[in-house]
Amino acid sequence: MTKLSKKQKEAVAKVDKSKALNIAEASALIKEITNVKFDASVDLAIRLGVDPRKANQMVRGVVTLPHGTGKDVKVLALVTPDKVAEAEEAGADYVGLDDYLQKIKGGWTDVDVIITMPSVMGKLGPLGRVLGPRGLMPNPKTGTVTMDVAKAVKDVKAGKIDFKVDKTGIVHAAIGKASFDADKIAENANELLQTIVKLKPTAAKGTYIKSIFMSSTMSPSVAIDAKSVS
Repeated sequence: MTKLSKKQKEAVAKVDKSKALNIAEASALIKEITNVKFDASVDLAIRLGVDPRKANQMVRGVVTLPHGTGKDVKVLALVTPDKVAEAEEAGADYVGLDDYLQKIKGGWTDVDVIITMPSVMGKLGPLGRVLGPRGLMPNPKTGTVTMDVAKAVKDVKAGKIDFKVDKTGIVHAAIGKASFDADKIAENANELLQTIVKLKPTAAKGTYIKSIFMSSTMSPSVAIDAKSVS
């Protein structure tokens, strides 16, 4: 069993496992119990009452966090020559096509999001084994396959994230940094949760949002009252 440090013990002691908090209370507590030397990420884990094995109960969507993620998102725009200037002006970190396709084929995936055009998707198909497991394959449903490349790049840079329920029925998402004010963490969390509420599948029966936990890198998790958002 891992031995806790003094700071970790102090953090655990501040979390009442028998009590679920509202979003504002949880956000304030996360800031209080985060004591790592770097700017920790703040994450939500939302357990849903769905069966992700069934297509009509899949929960997937996008949301633009009002205060961004706090992360400098590296964007690769795979575009034809007529869209290169547009992507560069919008702030894409890497812009090109065939040269980057070759790099990806060789195993390069040092980006967070790939944005492309419908006409290019055929070239990306063979790279599914590289991009798929890393969650990098562009998808029209998340706005990363589009003719409006500039808007897509700007949205991602501004804090747009995509989320998807995993095979265990949980949505994991980063919603900011511990350096954010507590109210900004709360507003980002609420934006994600309300988006998920709106995506409830009609085929899902019973309790939709079963549990919500907020945590930061290496911190204890804090329970949020699911009834307060659903």
